[in-house]
Amino acid sequence: MFDTLTLAHLPQADEDLRPIVRDLVARCFAGIPADRRARSWQGFDPGFSRALGAAGLLGLTLPKAYGGHERGPFARFVVVEELLSAGAPVAAHWIADRQSAPLILRYGTEAQRQFYIPRICRGELLFCIGMSEPGSGSDLASVRTRADRTDAGWVVNGQKIWTTNSLHSDYMIALVRTSGTVADRQAGLSQIIIDLKAPGVTIRPIVDLTGDAHFAEVFFDNVALPADALIGGEGEGWKQVAAELAFERSGPERIYSSVVLLDAWVGHLQAARRRDCAALVGRLTAELATLRAMSIACTARLAAGESPVVEASIVKDRGTGFEQELPSVIGDDLAAHPDQPVSAELYRTLLYVTHIAPSFSLRGGTREILRGIIARGMGLR
Repeated sequence: MFDTLTLAHLPQADEDLRPIVRDLVARCFAGIPADRRARSWQGFDPGFSRALGAAGLLGLTLPKAYGGHERGPFARFVVVEELLSAGAPVAAHWIADRQSAPLILRYGTEAQRQFYIPRICRGELLFCIGMSEPGSGSDLASVRTRADRTDAGWVVNGQKIWTTNSLHSDYMIALVRTSGTVADRQAGLSQIIIDLKAPGVTIRPIVDLTGDAHFAEVFFDNVALPADALIGGEGEGWKQVAAELAFERSGPERIYSSVVLLDAWVGHLQAARRRDCAALVGRLTAELATLRAMSIACTARLAAGESPVVEASIVKDRGTGFEQELPSVIGDDLAAHPDQPVSAELYRTLLYVTHIAPSFSLRGGTREILRGIIARGMGLR
């Protein structure tokens, strides 16, 4: 059920991480143009991810026994906010640090924790997520990829699609059917760790409108896996995925996808000494501040050991709407002043964000799925 979000504040000890992140980003990416920084989500730089790990900025919420820092969700909020605001490349470590490691910590065996989590904290192991499938859309309960038991472990057959950065990842955590049929819906679903270098795995890139190829479709043809590839209990996959998506939907990453463009446009207004957009800039800033407060409130729920599924869905729905509005609003403003020069850098940034913005309301759950979750949480369906 939905519970009212209570305003929360970031602890000073976590705020103190900001200068550390800013210094690392400045040393690694000084002079990088805005159109490249706008690709923060898609920016793939394993060396930078390892540098984050060496600086103690990965695995912040994880136990020290597994290479983490036991700092809690607020520390991760600060680091993520700084990275996205600066437009630093986060794709290499993103999924492993945000979802895979906490999932393995919560549901994995001790051997899985010992093997995977320390390497994730060092930025050495890269993970992708295998949820979506052709013909299933956002209806995860209809997945068809199967993992069948054998004497040696598991054999996987099927296909996943829209798997972000699977081309560069070491492992996939996949939602698969280990018993029953599609008609059984959530029953019979499990999660399994797939070595993407195993025989029988084929990965084909999908080029998007921006010309990038961070998406891919992944095929499994009799992929043999050991028995310990299973995460958690067999048939518990649906419950585990629900908990995993709470990590994905509640953070600051759902409000900052267009923020580099916003900063570049405000810089353009300042350079042109334009004051006619003061009210518009004020409205956008106020909306961003409100969304940030909501995201911090969700983070406080996570810090309290809760799973704010409905609240996180609200933040993502409202946040992606804001992210998608920005390129349209900024494009309209620039078009309304045709005699005012626009730098090539700002123009390229606007084009990129305009092309990628439709995906904001798809990744991590479509708007329709989120609103269904919200409606159920509010007792409306």
